[in-house]
Amino acid sequence: MDATLITSLGKIGSAGALALAAIGSAAGTGVAAMAAVGAWKKCYEQNKAAPFMLVAFIGAPLSQTIYGMILCNKIIASSATESFPALIAAGVIGGTAMATSAYMQGKAGAGCSVALAETGKGFGNYLMAIGVVETVAIFVLVFMFKVIAAAAPVAG
Repeated sequence: MDATLITSLGKIGSAGALALAAIGSAAGTGVAAMAAVGAWKKCYEQNKAAPFMLVAFIGAPLSQTIYGMILCNKIIASSATESFPALIAAGVIGGTAMATSAYMQGKAGAGCSVALAETGKGFGNYLMAIGVVETVAIFVLVFMFKVIAAAAPVAG
């Protein structure tokens, strides 16, 4: 196979990592935003102050797009071009895991939004719960670095 084609095939994984992570971030922020808007509406109906802090729950899933970009860059920089199936897998599987983390983080943020708006209490606890979900994406990023490193040719 032509070297340019092999390199190009490996880069498919980089695009997958970024695109899939971004799709998850979009879905997660959308879910959290819908719940936050509903919570704010309920506050307004009850003449209560609408907590601005719900924005933190809405934005939390965005970090997975950053992790997807970091993985994308790592795949592009990889010297494992002959192992393009491993690079594609690292990007697509890693991006999918990050997307799932972002989506679930958004769902958790939705619950946090409703709870905070109703009680006005627990922001730190809610943020910790969202952080635990975030950890999945960080683990995936680190473990995919190991997959990419294992696919690289051994210098000899």
